[in-house]
Order: sequence, then C-alpha cells, then structure tokens
Amino acid sequence: MRLLMIEDNKSVSEMMKMFFQKENWDTHFAYDGNEALKMFNENPESWDMITLDLNLPGIDGMQVGAEIRKTDPTVPIIMLTARDSESDQVLGLEMGADDYVTKPFSPITLIARIKALHRRAEISTTKAATTESDSPIKAMDDSSNYDVQTDHFKLNSSTREAILGGKPILDLTPKEFDLLKTLAQKPRQVFSREQLLQQVWDYEYYGDERTVDAHIKKLRQKIEKVGPQIIQTVWGVGYRFDDSGVVDE
Repeated sequence: MRLLMIEDNKSVSEMMKMFFQKENWDTHFAYDGNEALKMFNENPESWDMITLDLNLPGIDGMQVGAEIRKTDPTVPIIMLTARDSESDQVLGLEMGADDYVTKPFSPITLIARIKALHRRAEISTTKAATTESDSPIKAMDDSSNYDVQTDHFKLNSSTREAILGGKPILDLTPKEFDLLKTLAQKPRQVFSREQLLQQVWDYEYYGDERTVDAHIKKLRQKIEKVGPQIIQTVWGVGYRFDDSGVVDE
C-alpha cells in the first residue's frame, strides 16, 4: 500500500512512521497543505490511502481534501480531527472523507481503520478488474451485468456503476457506493444507523452516528443530480431505499 500522511505535527508523523514501517507500507509525509497537494498531484493515481489532518498551515485540510476529491473521487481518505471539533468532523465527511479518527489517537486504532478501509477498496478494485478481463465489452442495458436491480434502479458491484432511471449516478466514493448498495439490496426495509455502521464500515463506531448522516447527505446530493430522491429518512429509526417515484428515461 502506498500511503500519503498529511500531518503538520512531525512528532505524530515520526511515531506513525515506525508503525507504518512494521506494516511494510510505502509511506510518504507532507507537513502543510501546499506540500500535500504538490505531492498528490505528481501522480494522483498512485496513492492507495490518504490520512489528512484538518488543522494544517498554508491550505487547510478541508481545502486539501476538496482538491483531492476533484481529482480522484474514490481514493480512500481518513481525516484526523481534534476530539472536540464536532463541526469539523461533519464538514470533513461532507467534503468527501471516508472515515475520521479523533486526536489524540492510538496508533493501533489508526492502523486498524486504514486496513479496514483499504480492504474494501481492494475488494472493489479486484472485482472490477475481474469483470473487465472476463468480458471487456458489455452493453450498459444488459440486465445480466447488474447484481442489484429494482424497478427503476440497478447497480453493478464489479464496475461500481449505479443507474437511476436510466442515468448514471456519478462520482460515488467507496463508502457512498456501499451505503447505496446496502440500502438498495432490501428496498423499503428500514436500516438503523447502527446497522449501517456495522454493515458498511466493518467495525464499531461506538454510537457515533454522524458518520452515517454525513455520508447519506453527500449521497443524496449526487442522486438528486439525476432524478428523484430514493433515500428516505424514517424519523427516529434510520433510512430506507424506495424508488417508486422514479420515472425511467
């Protein structure tokens, strides 16, 4: 794994460097926002994981994350935030981060979060590569390509395509795609936030439900670009998928 750690505290970086070396990861460090964007843009497709401190000199972490997302909507990003900065955590997730870890953090916790996020990204990439090698040319309207289908929605886990009313939902992050798939697999079933945390994130968040809400908000924004809203809030319970109001084109 090739990892870019964007962190202005060099003591934290040096501490994590030892742990990263034990994992045999190819890790690079940037200590301010400008340096981070320069390093990322030298070869955007080469990065497998990014950890991003929000409190950076120069260009702040929010801006750095937004610029990275413009270039690569799917590279996994874990943001690092101060424990009491709830608003930063929500804004960071809305910006496009896949996960967050609060400071001060345990190196073991950060390593575990990185591995879990990377594992999901690897599974997605492997599935896509297998599908392309098996059948390099497939028609978009071939229903056999899609492993999740409802009346007006279809989703291909291998190619990471989601089609609503005949239009593709674009630029979904790995977590947004996994959320959409989890909900769409069981239309009209209500999922609590706790259930979504367990099924989509692979590990416990100890009751922190803001992660789900922030990702749902971003997912809805991308859905609304192509059609009616299919992710419904069930107040006091959670979320459900319902595409009954969609008209195919």
